[in-house]
Amino acid sequence: MSDFTLGLVGVGKIVRDQHLPAIAATSNCHLVATADPYASLPDLPAYQDLEAMLDACPNIDAVAVCTPTHLRYSQARAALMRGKHVLLEKPPGATLSEVEDLVATADKQGVSLFAAWHSRFAPGVAKAKRWLSERQVQRVEIEWKEDVRVWHPGQAWIWQPGGMGVFDPGINALSIATETLPQPFFLQQARLLVPSNAQTPIAAELSFTDPEGAAIEADFDFRQSGPPTWDMHIDSDGSRLSLTQGGCRLMIDDELIIDAEEREYQGLYARFGELIAKKRSEVDVAPLRQVADAFLYGHRETTDAFVE
Repeated sequence: MSDFTLGLVGVGKIVRDQHLPAIAATSNCHLVATADPYASLPDLPAYQDLEAMLDACPNIDAVAVCTPTHLRYSQARAALMRGKHVLLEKPPGATLSEVEDLVATADKQGVSLFAAWHSRFAPGVAKAKRWLSERQVQRVEIEWKEDVRVWHPGQAWIWQPGGMGVFDPGINALSIATETLPQPFFLQQARLLVPSNAQTPIAAELSFTDPEGAAIEADFDFRQSGPPTWDMHIDSDGSRLSLTQGGCRLMIDDELIIDAEEREYQGLYARFGELIAKKRSEVDVAPLRQVADAFLYGHRETTDAFVE
């Protein structure tokens, strides 16, 4: 596979926790510069913004856009217009129409656009998808809960329009569900709890069904203290499949099938390299569409102020 040079746009927590180790483990990906007005990395050229980075480093092949959601469209489009391949952190945009325009722009420019749903690269997801592919699902229970103060410390943008609130982690669960379940599913009911001093929900209860009438329930919450809960249980044809620990652990009935370390972002960058080599894009909007439906159709309830 051909080598490619990469510029990072945004140098926040997700970059330091996930992108940098994955890039270091991807032999054909070479990080050459960063763009962030507030942060930089040792021993790498750092620029205030994307345009400055690309002006100074015109030979960069690709960029990974890892900024808050509401900033991604303009940054991704600018990179695409300059002939750069683009990896978009999840979610790929604040709205479906933004993503659709990016897809059209990438196609016109002849470059790759990759909507990076990292949770789909968890160790148990592919096996779960294969096992479910010829089965009829009766019931799905999704529990995705974590402490926002741990995973998004001081990040006020998550409570603003486009920040998505609890759907920022919850969309990871939806990315797994839309990938693994053998039939499409549709929102029936949503309850969104919004703090009185925020504009996005801190918790959500969602009910879906598929064309065969399966009951699919999801419970997302940003108020959990202690370790996160990232679990999914699927009843199908008299058996139960459980994807837990964000997809790292897979059990079918009482048999442990997979229990592996999380290496999702290594899978992302390997896939990005493949797409670049083939000059192809991969942009699935199904998880984002489910979130959009929840905001459109959901019943909003105000809860106590929480945002610090």
